[in-house]
Amino acid sequence: MTGLTLYPAIDLKDGQCVRLRRGEMDQATVYSHDPGAQAKAWQDAGCQWLHVVDLNGAFAGRAVNRDAVAQILKTVTIPVQLGGGIRDMAGIEAWLGAGVRRVILGSAAVKNPPLVRQACRAFPGRVALGIDAREGFVATEGWAENSEIRALDLALRYEDAGAAAIIYTDISRDGMLGGLNLEQTMDLAFQLSTPVIASGGVGCLEDLAALKRLACGENGDGEGAIEGVIVGRALYDGRVDPAAALALLSGRG
Repeated sequence: MTGLTLYPAIDLKDGQCVRLRRGEMDQATVYSHDPGAQAKAWQDAGCQWLHVVDLNGAFAGRAVNRDAVAQILKTVTIPVQLGGGIRDMAGIEAWLGAGVRRVILGSAAVKNPPLVRQACRAFPGRVALGIDAREGFVATEGWAENSEIRALDLALRYEDAGAAAIIYTDISRDGMLGGLNLEQTMDLAFQLSTPVIASGGVGCLEDLAALKRLACGENGDGEGAIEGVIVGRALYDGRVDPAAALALLSGRG
């Protein structure tokens, strides 16, 4: 049985590591003033990837926490996926050239499909799509704008684009520690050939165990449908021990 990848989340606001509740910028809890040190802590804990989001950039439509991201890239050797405010080919090329392993395109997936397809062709395996949904419908611009596009419909549009993964977040659960939206996440995953990364709501180790059971099944029937899971507040609050999470998701726990 193939394991799932744990992606510790580092959300950047005004140069600091924060966690939001349901994507509300005025509901930010600061966990670290040193993004590089926080990134190294997750690497030292055994994590194999980092999920980094420039929150200010997501609203501004351009890179804002550039220095903080650069500090992270300088500090760790594990791969980093980055989202938030990446809206053109120049930005994609710049971040990939700076050492980001994978860029995440969110708003662009709704508003600029040609860019997404061009980027996926130009950088195979290095472009992921961020699909953030509120009541099943995609939200953009740092979750400030709601669209009339269903998450599954948007994902299906890009099945032939060659994206490395689709990161699916239920906004209503993000930062709330109430558990993943397993029903919608698995419904999406099993209808796509593109691997899905689950996000939004992990509050305890059992949430990860439940995802693992559904993703892989007793006989590994679902293997490959879910590639990994992003965990934020639960790791920072100590509700989820990184060593225990890594062991569980890898099949060792």
